[in-house]
Amino acid sequence: MHTQVLFEHPLNEKMRTWLRIEFLIQQLTVSLPVADHASALHFFRNIGDLLDVFERGEVRTELLKELERQQRKLQTWVEVPGVDQSRIEDLLQQLKNAGSILISAPRIGQHLREDRLIGLVRQRLSIPGGCCSFDLPTLHIWLHMPQAHRDAQVDAWLASLNPLNQALTLILDLIRHSAPFRKQTSINGFYQDNGEDADLLRLQLELGLQLYPQISGHKSRFAIRFMPLDSENGLVPERLDFELACC
Repeated sequence: MHTQVLFEHPLNEKMRTWLRIEFLIQQLTVSLPVADHASALHFFRNIGDLLDVFERGEVRTELLKELERQQRKLQTWVEVPGVDQSRIEDLLQQLKNAGSILISAPRIGQHLREDRLIGLVRQRLSIPGGCCSFDLPTLHIWLHMPQAHRDAQVDAWLASLNPLNQALTLILDLIRHSAPFRKQTSINGFYQDNGEDADLLRLQLELGLQLYPQISGHKSRFAIRFMPLDSENGLVPERLDFELACC
């Protein structure tokens, strides 16, 4: 069986930020429950990275704009004959709900930013080995608390991200499903095309080829260069078929 590897590449700054947030939130849930130093450091490092991303831009404003844009796009489908009306109505309702929850939620990341333990660990993360027991006795004792105590705290921290996560998941889902995969062919490892105002490129490549794409560009134009994983001996076929979706 052929294994396909999916690569995604953002074509603008807001999409780059959203994909990073999605990645970090996924990482947060991977190491649960937080039961020892290894899972705790994984968890707190991702929380710290997430707060850094929030501090760089207007995440809430961009998401609210996008929720409205997606509603306008769906409205244009309402009149189209043969379209599943109930599905459109359902999605419109979901977008409205996500928007009102996001508007009324506290500032994104505020609950995490004000937490004393998160703050203490975050300060020490940039120091090599700076989270060991003599540097961070607070974390050391927290890790000796009953598991249920830690679980409750972690659940509360993650719950504070729900308004953002709900809106983001919905938006990314709609964007990813907005365009089908189509077969394309690169010549001598190179392919370029017009982005037609796309936000995201999705590319499927067969694992057995041992190639990866280097993508550059923006919403109006992009270029893809295929590179061998083994840079010394790997080969790029003269003609290479791959699947591409411009979302």
